[in-house]
Amino acid sequence: MSTTRIRLLVALDIHEGKLAEFEAIAKQMVAASEKEPGTLLYHFVLSSDRKHCRLLEGYTDSGAVGEHFKGAAVQHLVPQLLKVADLTMIEFYGDPGAEVTAAAARLNPSMFTSFHGFDR
Repeated sequence: MSTTRIRLLVALDIHEGKLAEFEAIAKQMVAASEKEPGTLLYHFVLSSDRKHCRLLEGYTDSGAVGEHFKGAAVQHLVPQLLKVADLTMIEFYGDPGAEVTAAAARLNPSMFTSFHGFDR
């Protein structure tokens, strides 16, 4: 298990006329993720035209990412979210561990590993 922080960047395109539904699901996802002690960052941001969204995620380590992937936000709410938005990109920054890597494989993620730098 990696003991370094893991980050994700998720890109979504919101279906026409579905912003209100998207927002309601996103709020539920934030509430569910906020209860996870290893989740450091979980923030939805919208483009100025409110058609494109980025979800910024941060975790204490690969174990926390694994717990998130098993939790309500991913298991119950992501399927609902993908009815009102298209996933256009997912990037992992840091090694999320074998279990999460395998689970995310169907999403065709880009994986980036630490090269140089620090985290506070």
